[in-house]
Amino acid sequence: MQRITLERQQVWIYLGATGLGLGAGSAWPALAPGLEAMLWPTLMLLLYATFVQVPLLHVREAFGDRRFVAAVLIGNFVLLPLVAWVLVGVLALWLPADPVLIVGVLLVLLVPCTDWFITFSQLGGGSVPRAIAVTPLNLLLQLLLLPPWLWLIAGIDGLPQLAAADLASALVVVIVPLVLAAATERWIEARPERDAVRERLAWWPVPLLAIVVFQIAAAQVGAVLEATHMLGAVVPVFVVFLLAAAGIAKLLARWMSLPPDQGRTLAFSLGTRNSFVVLPFALSLPAGWELAAVVIVVQSLVELLGMVFFLWWVPRHLFPLTVPRQVNAAD
Repeated sequence: MQRITLERQQVWIYLGATGLGLGAGSAWPALAPGLEAMLWPTLMLLLYATFVQVPLLHVREAFGDRRFVAAVLIGNFVLLPLVAWVLVGVLALWLPADPVLIVGVLLVLLVPCTDWFITFSQLGGGSVPRAIAVTPLNLLLQLLLLPPWLWLIAGIDGLPQLAAADLASALVVVIVPLVLAAATERWIEARPERDAVRERLAWWPVPLLAIVVFQIAAAQVGAVLEATHMLGAVVPVFVVFLLAAAGIAKLLARWMSLPPDQGRTLAFSLGTRNSFVVLPFALSLPAGWELAAVVIVVQSLVELLGMVFFLWWVPRHLFPLTVPRQVNAAD
């Protein structure tokens, strides 16, 4: 089986892992403590395998096409955070003010994806070189912006103050894989034949994320069952976010005069979020706030189903290839 085949089927793999996790958690609730203990090392391994695919040592290459980079940064770090805050305000109109939901929604919508958006750009006829080039810049900026965003989120009424130890543990889960991935990239680039290591690691993210999703679903099955109605209410928010991201991509591409392949890449960048990086922070919340992590998993599943739609819609209707008009002899 080719890796691209595995990545094309990932949405069904994650849905299956979620169903198996809920079933296992309901049948054997005693598994929850062990699964929670294994979640952190599994997540760190997932982050490491994902970060190794990011050209961390080549940030400067992202600035080769300034119009495309400007569109990605304005969309991901200016316009979409505003959309996320607006959607949270709308969500509060039909649900009781629930800070757990708000935190989960904001965390996952604020940070852009740095991994599978490249795959979707490739499948959707986007510019893969530009997707790869802009990825380390997206990752570094979101890591810099996460602390102030968390500080803003901490101002939400009802949110417990995170202890420094909680934030430190979440940062360790993110920073350690990032440093190891940068060291691995330097080691790989020292000799061309070592690139095979990166290729083997590229197979890991999909099965590892499936394991993470299974662990969260099995360990938090009680929270999921108790909050089914609230989780259902956030699904439309994530759908609207996807449509808003597509609309913003279209406007930015027109403003920056981007060609169709770059517009497609922009649409996939704005439409995908980085649940891997924010999961540690959601899992660091105090007891009783486990639902925030479940919200992030729900967003990932909605996003992946949305990407199935994007793969049809974006290249055919949102950013179709322009066909030159044939000149008639009579003209």
